Parts: sequence; structure tokens; C-alpha cells
Amino acid sequence: MSGTLYGIGVGPGDPELITLKALRILQSAPVIAWPAPPEGESLARSIAAPHITHDPVEIAIRMPLEITQFPNRNVYDQAAVEIGKHLSAGQDVAALCEGDPFFYGSFMYLYERVAPNHPVVVVPGISSLMATAAASGGPLSSRNDLLSVVPAPLPEAAISAALQQADSAAIIKVGRHLGKVRNVLETLALFDNARYVEHATMPQESMRPLSDVAGDTAPYFSMILVHKRGEAWR
Repeated sequence: MSGTLYGIGVGPGDPELITLKALRILQSAPVIAWPAPPEGESLARSIAAPHITHDPVEIAIRMPLEITQFPNRNVYDQAAVEIGKHLSAGQDVAALCEGDPFFYGSFMYLYERVAPNHPVVVVPGISSLMATAAASGGPLSSRNDLLSVVPAPLPEAAISAALQQADSAAIIKVGRHLGKVRNVLETLALFDNARYVEHATMPQESMRPLSDVAGDTAPYFSMILVHKRGEAWR
């Protein structure tokens, strides 16, 4: 009998923001897989670390993060083969994913490779979207608001079009695109409504109006929230 692959959302950074179901599976799985950069620590593994109280087999899925190489199909092909060997031997595997596995989560690339041959269960997690809204001190949207999630790497015209159609937006993957996003918000007269959050739920969490943020780049773990009414409850 095959083991089951569990895609576990470990949340946005705070180790306490993990579901009871994810915790139970994490602490019982004989094999744990986690994404990581080519060198150094895995954020997903570090979030889960306080809860790993047994001695599982661990599989590091080390992935180049350059845009031109991500997702690297060879890396996921190899990871799926390695994970598949454990599943075929009847061992469950818990694959860790920052935030939620299916909200821009890297687990989707394992899912498409493993699901045709083995049972796969996705355990939802708290996403950075929810964490950032909580850190900002304001709701994302209300009533019949149209909420859009807008990736900052998009061209300015695409970002502008998305913002014009939405009542509320979360601009993600800001990083080196901060200057471009700022220009779009200023052009649409939304700049004063924008809230900037970086490292939500982590020890270095910071929230401030976008107008207080200098420069044209931001950390990878940053997000901009903007509502056309200023606040969703208005």
C-alpha cells in the first residue's frame, strides 16, 4: 500500500500559526520534505522546527530562485522520484510549504508530479495575505468589494489595469519592483491609501504607510495593501 504525500502549509513565519491538523501530521510523518535555496536555511523548515520532535528522514528540495529558472522542472522531477520511493515503500511524506500550499505555493509542482501515482492530501495554511492584513491593522475588503491579488513583476500597464478594476488589492512579490508599483499608485491617485508590510508575523515585522518607505526596492517578504476607500469599513 502506498504512503500518502501531505502538502502542509506551515504559515507565514510565526511557528504558532500552524493548524492542529498540520501539527499532527508533521509530528507523525516518518519523512519530511522542504524547499530551500541552493545554499543555506529553509524558511519552511525553520518555521516547522519547534514542532519536529521526532527524527524523520529529511529531503531538501534545493531550488535556484532566479526568475528565468523558476520553477526548475529538473529539481521537482528529481524530488518527486525521491519522494515516490518512500511513498511506494508505504511511508507517508510531509512536504512543507510556506503559507498555503495552493496560494502561490511551491507544493503545486510536487502535486502535479506525485498525484497521478500516489494519494496526496493538501493541508491548508495561513497565507501571507491574511497575515499581512492582520499586521496592517485593517481588513482587506468588505461587503461586495472586488479583491485582486496583483504580482508586482507584471508590467506597469497590467498592474494599472488590475488596480482600476478592483476595490481592494494586495500587491505581492514587491522586492525590486517597489519603484514601479509606487509610480502606478501615484498615477491612479491611490498612493496615500497604500499600506506597506514586510516580514509579517516574523520578529522583524514592520508596517507603515507606503509614503514612509524610501527607495525603489523592498525585501522579498513584503506586500502592499491598497483600498480605494482608504479603509474597507467606510
